[in-house]
Amino acid sequence: MPEHYLGIDTGGTFTDFAYLHKDQLITYKRLSTPAAPEEAILAGIEQLGLVNLCQAGELTIIHGTTVATNAALEGKGVKTAYICNKGLGDILELGRQDRASLYQLMPSKARIALSPEAIFEINVRRSAKGELSEPLTTDRLEDLKTRIEAFGPEAAAINLLHSYLNPTEEMAIADYLGPEIFVSQSSKILPEMGEYERGVATYLNASLGPLVAHYLKRLAAAVAPSQLAIMQSSGLTLAASQAATQSVRLLLSGPAGGLIGTQNVLQAGKIMTFDMGGTSTDVSLIDEDLRVSQSLTLGGLPIPIPAIDIETIGAGGGSIATIDPGGLLQVGPESAGADPGPACYGQGGSKPTVTDANVVLGRLPTGHRLAGDLVLHVDLARAAVSELGAHLNLSMEETALGIILLANERMAEALRRISIQRGYDPTDFSLCCFGGAGGLHLCDLCDLLDIKRALVPAEAGIFSALGMLVARPGRERSQGIHQRREDCSDELIAKHLKDLIKVSRQELAEEGVVETEHQAFLDIRYLGQTQTLSVAYQQDLILACDQFEQQHKALYGHRLDAPTEIVSVRVRVTGAARLTQVDEALSASSGRTKSEGLTDGSITIQKSALAVGQPCPGPMIVIDPHTTIWVAEGWQIQRLATNHLELTRLGDRC
Repeated sequence: MPEHYLGIDTGGTFTDFAYLHKDQLITYKRLSTPAAPEEAILAGIEQLGLVNLCQAGELTIIHGTTVATNAALEGKGVKTAYICNKGLGDILELGRQDRASLYQLMPSKARIALSPEAIFEINVRRSAKGELSEPLTTDRLEDLKTRIEAFGPEAAAINLLHSYLNPTEEMAIADYLGPEIFVSQSSKILPEMGEYERGVATYLNASLGPLVAHYLKRLAAAVAPSQLAIMQSSGLTLAASQAATQSVRLLLSGPAGGLIGTQNVLQAGKIMTFDMGGTSTDVSLIDEDLRVSQSLTLGGLPIPIPAIDIETIGAGGGSIATIDPGGLLQVGPESAGADPGPACYGQGGSKPTVTDANVVLGRLPTGHRLAGDLVLHVDLARAAVSELGAHLNLSMEETALGIILLANERMAEALRRISIQRGYDPTDFSLCCFGGAGGLHLCDLCDLLDIKRALVPAEAGIFSALGMLVARPGRERSQGIHQRREDCSDELIAKHLKDLIKVSRQELAEEGVVETEHQAFLDIRYLGQTQTLSVAYQQDLILACDQFEQQHKALYGHRLDAPTEIVSVRVRVTGAARLTQVDEALSASSGRTKSEGLTDGSITIQKSALAVGQPCPGPMIVIDPHTTIWVAEGWQIQRLATNHLELTRLGDRC
């Protein structure tokens, strides 16, 4: 059994590495290579001296990738045919009638832009009970295939009404199209009711599938015979060979690692997190346990795939500051990325970013190297910020501070959405930051939210990569049943659960995972509602329905005198965690760079110079190998025995 583990998180700006062997932890950060993400990964493996281990098959790699995420957000999937029932070709264009901004005069709605040529209707139909009312004939199949061949797609998405009850026609179409193109069937991707959401998930899986498959094939071949596992949005991992056909489950692959790390490494009760990297910031809330949602939203599109509850905004260290049409300063969502990067990187970037603003304000020591050999150029940062300030009639320092304040407010608003808007009081939580840029904004965000305690975990700069080391292999599967409570039974649910668990265990067995455990859930709603609530199922339908009513009362303040429906059955099957000794390795880790002296009157020290249990007041800059923490005036910082950093506010704010 391999004893060498490597977690890799590929972001839009940096690629992070966490290598663990027994109690030895080695970390590394380098610039990403967006055009070919595997190049940065292979260069990192070489830099860490792991090539021989990799070639000997002794390295287990767990990888979080943004290939699917970026392609989905940028609309850069492959040419895809969308196959549906006759008369339903406009479903993805129409979407649902609800919209986020109800009173906006000119509302914009996220849609999948399909040309009429990409939509292929076929005259076949099953009823809401799964009964065949319009059969699929050979002539219709032949006609469909001829039309699709003339279109020449790389992929096809098949989304037929009520296929979750009987997938026969979808399977027949997939077989008829043959292996020449990548095919996604809605009955396999999401066997649940809701043709629009099912169609979105199936189309994205098809259009992203070839891109993800080609990337993972290249990477798997390069690291063979070592094992390669991929992080899913749900926080569980699956083998790269299986991930190639499940690209829609990888949309929050990278951010999930940090949340898994927070839960397993910090083991704290109430924490809000923000993962600030170079391109974006991901925020989440942990109330004793991670919340796994049954859907996620990406680019405004609802995607009903299990995912750790994360909200992403386009505000990272590389977010570009510009002037909007009204003449006001704005930050993001456009990012300088890894190439050319912020102006201070000295790689040709000329637009001012959040990182440049931090350099101008002296919060990033200019003698400190980022990602190994990346030297910060204060003169280039000053020039970029000054040029923007000239258009705003502001000084360089005022412009830099304005950039920071706007970025902070965008992140604080995201944190309010996941807390206050859901009935949580931010003051009851600690704020935990990770990602390379998070520590520079931690105190400011705490002040905006009136939070008095903050945490910076050990190895915060590569924490998502570290979290992947403790992630469990597993699967989440569901099956729509759509039964009223009085028509449903524990026996029927048990039958569906047995089938779902069997398939999940078979897939895990292919990865070498034999011992598993499972949790079962039911999606329940009141008759006439469109949304469901997921409750744990312990072989007692009556108890589950009672829990649904209690949960509904807690969330919405009332119960309804109406029948309940069991909409779907879900199961989460997991294997054992690969590692349990991460805590010991983190406690032993320490800083590996030299002290930089003083910066603008603020003390600048290495994290390793902080004595355990001895608070140090700000203002000061604390340097960790892959992140920098700005301790503002009115705050103090101390290193804990676990090697995490704790920040506390001194007294009450005025």
